Amino acid sequence: AGSLRQLDPKITARRPLALFCYAPGVIEGYDFGCQSGFLSAIPDWGLPANPLAEKISGVEEVIAYHNRLAEARESLPYEIDGVVIKVDSFALQRDLGEKSRSPRWAVAWKFPPRQAITVVEDIVASVGRTGVITPTAYLRPVEVSGVIVSRATLHNWEEMERKDIRIGDTVVIERAGDVIPAVVRVVLEKRSGSERPLTVPAFCPECGSPVTKLPEEVAVRCQGLACPAQIRESIIHFASRNAMDIDGLGEKYIDQLLRLELVHDVADIYQLTASDLMRFERMGDKLAVNLLNAIAASKRRELATFIFALGIRHV
Repeated sequence: AGSLRQLDPKITARRPLALFCYAPGVIEGYDFGCQSGFLSAIPDWGLPANPLAEKISGVEEVIAYHNRLAEARESLPYEIDGVVIKVDSFALQRDLGEKSRSPRWAVAWKFPPRQAITVVEDIVASVGRTGVITPTAYLRPVEVSGVIVSRATLHNWEEMERKDIRIGDTVVIERAGDVIPAVVRVVLEKRSGSERPLTVPAFCPECGSPVTKLPEEVAVRCQGLACPAQIRESIIHFASRNAMDIDGLGEKYIDQLLRLELVHDVADIYQLTASDLMRFERMGDKLAVNLLNAIAASKRRELATFIFALGIRHV
Protein backbone atom coordinates (compact mmCIF):
# COMPACT_ATOMS: atom_id res chain seq x y z
CA ALA A 1 0.00 0.00 0.00
CA GLY A 2 2.87 2.35 0.80
CA SER A 3 4.47 1.58 -2.57
CA LEU A 4 1.28 2.45 -4.46
CA ARG A 5 0.93 5.75 -2.57
CA GLN A 6 4.49 6.84 -3.40
CA LEU A 7 4.51 10.27 -5.01
CA ASP A 8 7.65 9.39 -7.01
CA PRO A 9 6.81 6.67 -9.58
CA LYS A 10 10.53 5.90 -9.98
CA ILE A 11 10.60 4.54 -6.40
CA THR A 12 7.54 2.38 -7.07
CA ALA A 13 9.10 1.10 -10.31
CA ARG A 14 12.11 -0.23 -8.39
CA ARG A 15 9.97 -2.33 -6.04
CA PRO A 16 9.14 -5.94 -6.99
CA LEU A 17 5.34 -5.56 -7.07
CA ALA A 18 3.08 -8.27 -8.49
CA LEU A 19 -0.66 -8.96 -8.42
CA PHE A 20 -3.34 -11.58 -9.04
CA CYS A 21 -6.67 -10.45 -10.55
CA TYR A 22 -9.59 -12.18 -8.87
CA ALA A 23 -12.89 -10.46 -9.78
CA PRO A 24 -14.34 -8.49 -12.71
CA GLY A 25 -15.18 -4.80 -12.56
CA VAL A 26 -16.89 -3.23 -15.59
CA ILE A 27 -16.41 -5.21 -18.80
CA GLU A 28 -18.04 -4.18 -22.09
CA GLY A 29 -18.64 -6.47 -25.04
CA TYR A 30 -17.94 -9.68 -23.14
CA ASP A 31 -20.09 -11.54 -20.64
CA PHE A 32 -18.70 -13.97 -18.07
CA GLY A 33 -21.20 -16.38 -16.57
CA CYS A 34 -19.12 -17.49 -13.62
CA GLN A 35 -16.05 -16.87 -11.50
CA SER A 36 -14.17 -19.90 -12.85
CA GLY A 37 -14.79 -18.76 -16.44
CA PHE A 38 -13.43 -15.31 -15.63
CA LEU A 39 -10.27 -16.73 -14.01
CA SER A 40 -9.59 -19.10 -16.91
CA ALA A 41 -10.04 -16.37 -19.59
CA ILE A 42 -8.08 -13.39 -18.25
CA PRO A 43 -4.56 -14.89 -18.59
CA ASP A 44 -5.11 -14.78 -22.37
CA TRP A 45 -5.67 -11.02 -21.98
CA GLY A 46 -2.36 -10.59 -20.16
CA LEU A 47 -3.94 -10.38 -16.71
CA PRO A 48 -2.49 -12.77 -14.09
CA ALA A 49 -4.83 -15.11 -12.21
CA ASN A 50 -3.75 -17.25 -9.28
CA PRO A 51 -2.98 -20.76 -10.60
CA LEU A 52 -4.03 -22.28 -7.24
CA ALA A 53 -7.69 -21.29 -7.74
CA GLU A 54 -9.91 -24.34 -8.27
CA LYS A 55 -13.54 -25.04 -9.08
CA ILE A 56 -14.76 -27.61 -6.56
CA SER A 57 -18.08 -29.08 -5.44
CA GLY A 58 -19.38 -29.92 -1.98
CA VAL A 59 -18.26 -29.44 1.60
CA GLU A 60 -15.77 -32.36 1.59
CA GLU A 61 -13.88 -30.91 -1.38
CA VAL A 62 -13.81 -27.48 0.30
CA ILE A 63 -12.26 -29.03 3.43
CA ALA A 64 -9.72 -30.96 1.37
CA TYR A 65 -8.75 -27.84 -0.60
CA HIS A 66 -8.33 -25.82 2.61
CA ASN A 67 -6.08 -28.53 4.05
CA ARG A 68 -3.95 -28.65 0.88
CA LEU A 69 -3.41 -24.89 0.91
CA ALA A 70 -2.58 -24.91 4.61
CA GLU A 71 0.16 -27.48 3.93
CA ALA A 72 1.48 -25.54 0.92
CA ARG A 73 1.40 -22.20 2.74
CA GLU A 74 5.06 -22.15 3.82
CA SER A 75 6.33 -22.92 0.30
CA LEU A 76 4.47 -20.07 -1.43
CA PRO A 77 6.50 -17.01 -2.47
CA TYR A 78 3.90 -14.66 -0.87
CA GLU A 79 1.92 -14.49 2.37
CA ILE A 80 -1.62 -15.91 2.69
CA ASP A 81 -3.72 -16.25 5.84
CA GLY A 82 -6.53 -18.47 4.52
CA VAL A 83 -8.73 -19.27 1.54
CA VAL A 84 -11.90 -17.65 0.16
CA ILE A 85 -14.80 -19.90 -0.89
CA LYS A 86 -17.13 -18.35 -3.49
CA VAL A 87 -20.34 -19.29 -5.27
CA ASP A 88 -19.24 -19.77 -8.88
CA SER A 89 -22.27 -18.42 -10.80
CA PHE A 90 -22.37 -14.63 -11.16
CA ALA A 91 -26.17 -14.80 -11.48
CA LEU A 92 -26.38 -16.57 -8.11
CA GLN A 93 -23.95 -14.04 -6.66
CA ARG A 94 -26.28 -11.21 -7.74
CA ASP A 95 -29.31 -13.04 -6.30
CA LEU A 96 -27.61 -13.62 -2.96
CA GLY A 97 -26.50 -9.98 -2.71
CA GLU A 98 -24.33 -8.39 -0.10
CA LYS A 99 -24.50 -7.32 3.53
CA SER A 100 -23.14 -3.93 4.60
CA ARG A 101 -19.57 -5.22 4.96
CA SER A 102 -19.40 -8.54 3.12
CA PRO A 103 -21.02 -10.56 0.32
CA ARG A 104 -23.44 -13.41 1.09
CA TRP A 105 -21.89 -15.49 -1.72
CA ALA A 106 -18.33 -15.68 -0.35
CA VAL A 107 -16.69 -16.59 2.96
CA ALA A 108 -13.08 -16.51 4.17
CA TRP A 109 -11.74 -19.56 5.99
CA LYS A 110 -8.58 -18.56 7.86
CA PHE A 111 -5.66 -20.83 8.69
CA PRO A 112 -4.64 -21.40 12.32
CA PRO A 113 -2.14 -18.70 13.42
CA ARG A 114 1.55 -19.57 13.21
CA GLN A 115 3.16 -20.12 16.60
CA ALA A 116 6.65 -19.98 18.11
CA ILE A 117 8.27 -20.70 21.47
CA THR A 118 10.28 -18.07 23.38
CA VAL A 119 11.05 -16.80 26.90
CA VAL A 120 9.41 -13.98 28.86
CA GLU A 121 12.43 -11.90 29.87
CA ASP A 122 10.39 -9.26 31.71
CA ILE A 123 6.83 -8.06 32.34
CA VAL A 124 6.37 -4.29 32.41
CA ALA A 125 3.27 -2.32 33.43
CA SER A 126 2.40 0.40 30.90
CA VAL A 127 -0.15 3.20 31.31
CA GLY A 128 -2.58 4.07 28.52
CA ARG A 129 -4.52 7.21 27.59
CA THR A 130 -7.45 6.48 29.91
CA GLY A 131 -5.22 5.43 32.80
CA VAL A 132 -5.53 1.69 32.22
CA ILE A 133 -2.41 -0.11 33.44
CA THR A 134 -1.63 -3.04 31.15
CA PRO A 135 1.01 -5.74 31.63
CA THR A 136 3.26 -6.17 28.59
CA ALA A 137 5.58 -9.15 28.11
CA TYR A 138 9.11 -8.39 26.86
CA LEU A 139 10.19 -11.52 24.99
CA ARG A 140 13.43 -13.03 23.80
CA PRO A 141 13.20 -12.00 20.10
CA VAL A 142 11.75 -14.75 17.91
CA GLU A 143 10.51 -14.90 14.30
CA VAL A 144 6.77 -15.43 13.79
CA SER A 145 5.25 -15.23 10.29
CA GLY A 146 8.32 -13.47 8.92
CA VAL A 147 8.36 -10.81 11.66
CA ILE A 148 10.71 -10.59 14.66
CA VAL A 149 8.53 -10.39 17.79
CA SER A 150 10.00 -9.03 21.03
CA ARG A 151 6.88 -7.78 22.84
CA ALA A 152 3.34 -9.04 23.40
CA THR A 153 0.43 -7.54 25.30
CA LEU A 154 -0.94 -9.65 28.15
CA HIS A 155 -4.26 -7.74 27.85
CA ASN A 156 -5.04 -7.33 31.55
CA TRP A 157 -4.01 -8.62 34.98
CA GLU A 158 -6.85 -11.16 35.23
CA GLU A 159 -5.88 -12.69 31.89
CA MET A 160 -2.21 -12.83 32.92
CA GLU A 161 -3.12 -14.53 36.21
CA ARG A 162 -5.51 -16.95 34.44
CA LYS A 163 -2.69 -18.07 32.13
CA ASP A 164 -0.23 -17.93 35.06
CA ILE A 165 2.41 -16.08 33.02
CA ARG A 166 5.57 -15.28 34.99
CA ILE A 167 8.89 -13.57 34.32
CA GLY A 168 11.27 -16.25 33.07
CA ASP A 169 8.55 -18.53 31.69
CA THR A 170 8.91 -20.36 28.39
CA VAL A 171 5.77 -19.52 26.40
CA VAL A 172 4.01 -20.25 23.11
CA ILE A 173 3.23 -17.06 21.18
CA GLU A 174 1.32 -16.34 18.00
CA ARG A 175 0.33 -13.32 15.95
CA ALA A 176 -3.44 -13.07 16.34
CA GLY A 177 -4.89 -12.61 12.86
CA ASP A 178 -1.28 -12.89 11.68
CA VAL A 179 -0.75 -9.36 13.07
CA ILE A 180 -0.87 -8.76 16.85
CA PRO A 181 1.58 -10.77 18.99
CA ALA A 182 -0.12 -12.66 21.85
CA VAL A 183 0.98 -15.19 24.47
CA VAL A 184 -1.08 -18.37 24.00
CA ARG A 185 0.10 -20.45 26.96
CA VAL A 186 2.97 -21.25 29.29
CA VAL A 187 5.10 -24.36 28.64
CA LEU A 188 4.80 -25.61 32.23
CA GLU A 189 7.21 -28.51 31.76
CA LYS A 190 9.99 -25.94 31.13
CA ARG A 191 9.56 -24.30 34.55
CA SER A 192 12.61 -24.38 36.82
CA GLY A 193 11.12 -22.74 39.90
CA SER A 194 13.01 -19.47 39.43
CA GLU A 195 10.12 -17.81 37.53
CA ARG A 196 8.58 -14.72 39.19
CA PRO A 197 4.95 -13.57 38.96
CA LEU A 198 4.21 -9.84 38.65
CA THR A 199 1.44 -8.69 41.00
CA VAL A 200 -1.09 -5.92 40.35
CA PRO A 201 0.59 -2.63 41.30
CA ALA A 202 -0.90 -0.57 44.14
CA PHE A 203 0.51 2.62 42.65
CA CYS A 204 0.93 3.90 39.09
CA PRO A 205 4.40 3.04 37.73
CA GLU A 206 4.53 6.42 35.94
CA CYS A 207 3.30 8.97 38.51
CA GLY A 208 2.92 7.06 41.80
CA SER A 209 -0.80 7.82 42.14
CA PRO A 210 -3.09 5.21 43.75
CA VAL A 211 -4.50 2.49 41.51
CA THR A 212 -8.16 1.44 41.55
CA LYS A 213 -10.25 -1.33 40.00
CA LEU A 214 -14.02 -1.08 39.69
CA PRO A 215 -15.94 -4.29 40.53
CA GLU A 216 -17.60 -4.44 37.09
CA GLU A 217 -14.32 -3.95 35.15
CA VAL A 218 -11.18 -5.99 34.54
CA ALA A 219 -9.19 -2.79 34.00
CA VAL A 220 -6.82 -1.47 36.66
CA ARG A 221 -6.56 2.34 36.43
CA CYS A 222 -4.25 5.10 37.57
CA GLN A 223 -6.17 7.87 39.37
CA GLY A 224 -3.58 10.59 38.74
CA LEU A 225 -4.94 13.64 36.88
CA ALA A 226 -1.44 14.76 35.91
CA CYS A 227 -0.01 11.32 35.03
CA PRO A 228 2.65 11.98 32.35
CA ALA A 229 1.87 8.72 30.51
CA GLN A 230 -1.83 9.61 30.24
CA ILE A 231 -1.01 13.14 29.09
CA ARG A 232 1.38 11.83 26.42
CA GLU A 233 -1.12 9.28 25.08
CA SER A 234 -3.98 11.82 25.14
CA ILE A 235 -1.94 14.29 23.05
CA ILE A 236 -0.96 11.55 20.58
CA HIS A 237 -4.65 10.59 20.26
CA PHE A 238 -5.74 14.25 19.95
CA ALA A 239 -3.31 14.92 17.07
CA SER A 240 -3.95 11.62 15.23
CA ARG A 241 -5.45 11.35 11.75
CA ASN A 242 -8.92 10.23 12.86
CA ALA A 243 -9.04 12.98 15.50
CA MET A 244 -7.78 16.56 14.95
CA ASP A 245 -5.44 15.36 12.17
CA ILE A 246 -2.53 17.71 12.97
CA ASP A 247 -0.22 16.80 10.10
CA GLY A 248 3.40 16.45 11.22
CA LEU A 249 2.72 16.33 14.98
CA GLY A 250 3.88 12.76 15.56
CA GLU A 251 5.15 10.96 18.63
CA LYS A 252 8.75 12.22 18.33
CA TYR A 253 7.67 15.88 18.34
CA ILE A 254 5.15 15.25 21.13
CA ASP A 255 7.90 13.68 23.25
CA GLN A 256 10.03 16.80 22.70
CA LEU A 257 7.12 19.10 23.62
CA LEU A 258 6.73 17.24 26.91
CA ARG A 259 10.47 17.03 27.62
CA LEU A 260 10.83 20.79 27.08
CA GLU A 261 7.66 21.37 29.17
CA LEU A 262 6.07 23.35 26.34
CA VAL A 263 2.74 21.54 26.76
CA HIS A 264 0.94 20.10 29.78
CA ASP A 265 -2.35 19.19 28.05
CA VAL A 266 -3.92 19.33 24.57
CA ALA A 267 -4.96 22.97 24.95
CA ASP A 268 -1.31 24.06 25.19
CA ILE A 269 -0.77 22.91 21.59
CA TYR A 270 -2.64 26.04 20.44
CA GLN A 271 -0.30 28.37 22.38
CA LEU A 272 2.85 27.18 20.62
CA THR A 273 4.98 29.71 18.73
CA ALA A 274 7.70 29.42 16.09
CA SER A 275 10.37 30.15 18.72
CA ASP A 276 9.02 27.25 20.82
CA LEU A 277 9.30 24.85 17.89
CA MET A 278 12.81 26.03 17.01
CA ARG A 279 13.97 24.49 20.31
CA PHE A 280 13.30 21.04 18.77
CA GLU A 281 16.10 18.87 17.47
CA ARG A 282 16.40 19.03 13.65
CA MET A 283 13.75 21.74 13.29
CA GLY A 284 14.00 24.30 10.47
CA ASP A 285 12.02 27.43 9.68
CA LYS A 286 9.93 25.74 6.97
CA LEU A 287 9.08 22.73 9.16
CA ALA A 288 8.08 25.02 12.01
CA VAL A 289 5.80 27.08 9.74
CA ASN A 290 4.21 23.91 8.30
CA LEU A 291 3.53 22.54 11.79
CA LEU A 292 2.01 25.82 13.00
CA ASN A 293 -0.19 25.93 9.87
CA ALA A 294 -1.34 22.34 10.55
CA ILE A 295 -2.20 23.28 14.15
CA ALA A 296 -4.16 26.31 12.92
CA ALA A 297 -5.99 24.20 10.31
CA SER A 298 -7.10 21.74 13.03
CA LYS A 299 -9.23 24.51 14.59
CA ARG A 300 -11.72 24.03 11.76
CA ARG A 301 -12.60 20.40 12.53
CA GLU A 302 -16.24 19.43 13.07
CA LEU A 303 -17.64 19.25 16.60
CA ALA A 304 -17.99 15.44 16.54
CA THR A 305 -14.33 15.10 15.55
CA PHE A 306 -13.28 17.46 18.36
CA ILE A 307 -15.28 15.51 20.96
CA PHE A 308 -13.70 12.25 19.75
CA ALA A 309 -10.24 13.86 19.92
CA LEU A 310 -10.75 14.78 23.59
CA GLY A 311 -10.98 11.04 24.35
CA ILE A 312 -13.51 11.34 27.17
CA ARG A 313 -14.35 7.94 28.68
CA HIS A 314 -17.83 6.63 27.79
CA VAL A 315 -18.32 9.53 25.31
